[in-house]
Amino acid sequence: MSRKLRVGMVCPYSVSIPGGVQAQVLGLARQLRAMGHEVRVLAPCDGPPPAPFVTPLGNSLPTAANGSVAPLAPDASAALRTIRALRDEDFDVLHIHEPFAPGPTVTAALIQSAPIVATFHAAGESASYRFLRRQLKWLGERISKRVAVSNDARALVSRYLGGEYEVLYNGVEITRYANSGVQRSTLPTVFFCGRHEPRKGLDVLLEALKLMPDNVRLWVASDGPDTARLRDSYSNDHRIEWLGRITDDEKLRRMQAAHVYCAPSLRGESFGVVLLEAMAAGVPIVASDIDGYRNVATNQVDAILVEPGNPHALAQALTSLISDDQLAEKLTIAGSQRAQQFSMEALAHRYVELYREAIAGASVGQSRSSRMIGMLTGNGRKR
Repeated sequence: MSRKLRVGMVCPYSVSIPGGVQAQVLGLARQLRAMGHEVRVLAPCDGPPPAPFVTPLGNSLPTAANGSVAPLAPDASAALRTIRALRDEDFDVLHIHEPFAPGPTVTAALIQSAPIVATFHAAGESASYRFLRRQLKWLGERISKRVAVSNDARALVSRYLGGEYEVLYNGVEITRYANSGVQRSTLPTVFFCGRHEPRKGLDVLLEALKLMPDNVRLWVASDGPDTARLRDSYSNDHRIEWLGRITDDEKLRRMQAAHVYCAPSLRGESFGVVLLEAMAAGVPIVASDIDGYRNVATNQVDAILVEPGNPHALAQALTSLISDDQLAEKLTIAGSQRAQQFSMEALAHRYVELYREAIAGASVGQSRSSRMIGMLTGNGRKR
């Protein structure tokens, strides 16, 4: 039997704040632990850690990134906590998500206390890749295995840094999202869960709601820089329920209770993992017809995809799906089958193979990294 691994999974974003990368990190860690591996997630954390296997690295600071605001921790105190955790845990392998995001992932790559497997999530454009290309290319040479979550993510990083990347699409915890008996809402209900900012398209969905029947309800989860403006603009529409930030468990319950999940994003989605979650939860989907979502969904097969930024098309698609039970059932069944193709279990098994390949190919440079940790923390590395 192959020995179990000690995996340090490093996330640059606060895992106490909902997000696609954070959900993947925690979900993959849960699956690897279920397989018997020792996994610790090292990440910023605003408040209590969301799981006992999370090592908090301090609070995050809202930082502009990829047309959004990301909860990163680029401060010195987070770097020192990262270094100490790397020293104390003595991992066999490091799995770094978004290795060039400011904060713990860059620190972990610089220290290189164990062979590194890196996963690149971002797609579209990146100012840091453009302006820091030389430095990031040097940092990238410390990575043993490179993974991108989509072809779009691979295109972005390889355009600036070169190198070979395996595409491994994000996974979904099938059994966790399977319908647990939650009853559908008595009124036709649309569910949106995403940051309230222009690229997520919430403005478009709210405009579409004006064109829909009066009995349709909208659940709006999360928050963001546009929350106050949007709530004020639509304060007279009592069909909207503003939920604020919700836990993953409540997100799942809302998905299962809604009649439609809507993802009206305009751009910047490298992979539509939230669509997979909705498919696994058994709710039909209306989403924007953008590259990231086409990685997951096919129009009129397992979702309805509409022109991004078009409230009339969005309203028509949502209304038709709510009023057509046969269409909703067809999309739900096909969506469930599609989600099965992206199981977190299969993804975890492939990552374990990559971890073992990285360990087998590790260079003698790791001993130099151990000495660096000792110098930076003033201690020898625990054995």
